[in-house]
Amino acid sequence: MTFEELELDDSLCQAVTDMGYSKPTSIQSLVIPPAMDGKDILASAPTGTGKTAAFLLPACQYLLDFPRQEPGATRVLILTPTRELALQVHEQARAITRHTELVCGVITGGINYGTDRETLSQNLDILVATPGRLFEHIEKESADCRDIECLILDEADRMLDMGFGGIVGQIAAEARWRKQNMLFSATLEGVGVRNFARDLLQDPEVVEANPSRKEKAKTHQWYHLADDMAHKEAMLIHILKNDITNAVVFVKTRERLQALKDKLLSEHVDVCWLQGEMPQDKRNSALARFKSGEVPVLLATDVAARGIDVPNVSHVINFDMPRKADIYVHRIGRTGRAGAKGTAISLVEAHDFDVLGKVERYTGEPLKARYIKGLRPQHKAPSTTAKKKKKSATTKKKSKKTR
Repeated sequence: MTFEELELDDSLCQAVTDMGYSKPTSIQSLVIPPAMDGKDILASAPTGTGKTAAFLLPACQYLLDFPRQEPGATRVLILTPTRELALQVHEQARAITRHTELVCGVITGGINYGTDRETLSQNLDILVATPGRLFEHIEKESADCRDIECLILDEADRMLDMGFGGIVGQIAAEARWRKQNMLFSATLEGVGVRNFARDLLQDPEVVEANPSRKEKAKTHQWYHLADDMAHKEAMLIHILKNDITNAVVFVKTRERLQALKDKLLSEHVDVCWLQGEMPQDKRNSALARFKSGEVPVLLATDVAARGIDVPNVSHVINFDMPRKADIYVHRIGRTGRAGAKGTAISLVEAHDFDVLGKVERYTGEPLKARYIKGLRPQHKAPSTTAKKKKKSATTKKKSKKTR
């Protein structure tokens, strides 16, 4: 199937050609036709499979089919959980609308309120925003949601994780005259996303894309067993100095990030970093240095890394394992995007083995141990046999009591 066969306007087809896309991805083929028919959409797709264009293209087609009759406020509102994701979606919206007269704007936290007001004063066709900043403008009556005809939520599961559920509900109530809703999430599992969808969508078309082999992330995954923090640091330094083109390294707290940053710099490993509550200009600068290849290593906490989209990341390294298996999947989604090969390496201490088991069950893929010459662990991996026996004994005792 081609973009022309999806009955998209010539100006949009020309734009996607300019962007280097020859044909729609599976998520685009599944979402665009029902979305162009005006149906609400509830969709999930792996990272890097063309999700953003899947909602932008039908939204733009609607705006072209039903042009604005008189000056007014925003017609299509796209909410994203993070500043970086908002900027990326806005960048793609501008690329897709480049051969049209459609006007796109973006407002996020960390940007001057005067700039926001200038953006909101335009006859915006598409506005990309983070929920917190937009709601501030709604409360100050500097943003008007009454003209919104289509509401799109990107990475809805992340929005819920970050506590934006209530604010999104209030924004949706302000845009109560809208005609269409689209909700995109990495997963449709979980009560939170289902409730979100039930409250915001009307009889949605449910789309769960299984990307083609070409689109699927080709991510090789393994782990290294670490004896302690010093051993972990030594393995990370070896990997960063010998095996990578570039890498995103995940740590669990800001304090750990600062300590690891100092350690790597002392070992002459050039790094930049993202952490929570970092000024927006510094975040943008760090990302720009990493994206351009000026600095090969980006350190990040999970909170700080939400929504970042950096193409061609060769490695994701879990210096600290995440708390939950779905966060692991989000992390490794930074590599192996759009059919490219990627590598995900986890540095695992004994206390991480419970999480390792959860990840294997969640992904349905076993993670194998590998070893670095000269840095083999002194201790063996914890045995799961004893735990299984203990669990089995407990189960037997319970069954005897119930007899």
